[in-house]
Amino acid sequence: MHFRRFHIFLILLLFKLPAEAQRPVDTSEIFTINGIKQYIRIKGKSDTNPLILILHGGPGSSLVNKTDKIFNRLQNHFLVVQWDQRETGETIKLNKTKGPLSLEMFYKDSHDLIDSLLKQYQRPKLYLVGYSWGSVMGFHIAAQYPELLYAYIAVSPMIDCRRSDSISLAMIRATMGSKAVRELWQVKIPFENAEQLYYHRKWLTKIEGKGFLNQSLPRSHVEKWAATWFDVWTKSCAINLFQTLPVINCPVYFFAGGKDYNTNSTITREYYNALSAPKKEFYFLEEAGHALIETNYDWFQLTVIQKILPDQQ
Repeated sequence: MHFRRFHIFLILLLFKLPAEAQRPVDTSEIFTINGIKQYIRIKGKSDTNPLILILHGGPGSSLVNKTDKIFNRLQNHFLVVQWDQRETGETIKLNKTKGPLSLEMFYKDSHDLIDSLLKQYQRPKLYLVGYSWGSVMGFHIAAQYPELLYAYIAVSPMIDCRRSDSISLAMIRATMGSKAVRELWQVKIPFENAEQLYYHRKWLTKIEGKGFLNQSLPRSHVEKWAATWFDVWTKSCAINLFQTLPVINCPVYFFAGGKDYNTNSTITREYYNALSAPKKEFYFLEEAGHALIETNYDWFQLTVIQKILPDQQ
């Protein structure tokens, strides 16, 4: 009788083990990365799922408070890692960067974070998403450390910003009337100051409408942003991936919207066609704008889950 009870207990224990082995993760952590404390948010249904790191845009535009809305589906299949980059969100509350910002800082930050995540979660690789400005770091990682990535996912990526800005400036001048022309006559590409950037983005936001989150763009916001970010962002805009990155040695997936006039989707498609990679795909949504990861999050997530994840398993 005692043996039978033990046998039943053992069977129940064995059936219970897989459920216990897959624990949900919902945590905020502080990592010391490249000399400063930086905020990390990690959430997913199971700690056995692969890591996917989101490199937010802006620069300076945290997505942490949108995690449960725009990445809710991904959380069932991945451990979704959100990172507030230096001078952003919860990280800037912890500490500021001493001295001027540089692209090299962000390149090192992103690599050090990936290295720390892989060690902590005992993973050989992760999935990397670079969204808008985040794609600058994403392409760097894909170029320099392809062995760390199952795949790189470039969303509304910065490919050749100066050409993109020139295209959108000509479009605004041709379609938005005399007031836009008067305000834009002083704008030059590349932008020389925050005022030129403000006028360009003001009218570009009106054209993109809902695809650009349909937000007004206060001049004070742009000026405050530029005080921190203008120099390093301008340097990132000088990069032309057609010239600097013709080959990536890991799978690369592109997401673009037909109404993205900020990082023009025609340029993204041209680069996709020119790029050499072991695996590449181009996912396009005509009605989406630059902010598609925030406005068309169901389409983005389902594409990653149904098409990209099976490719790498």
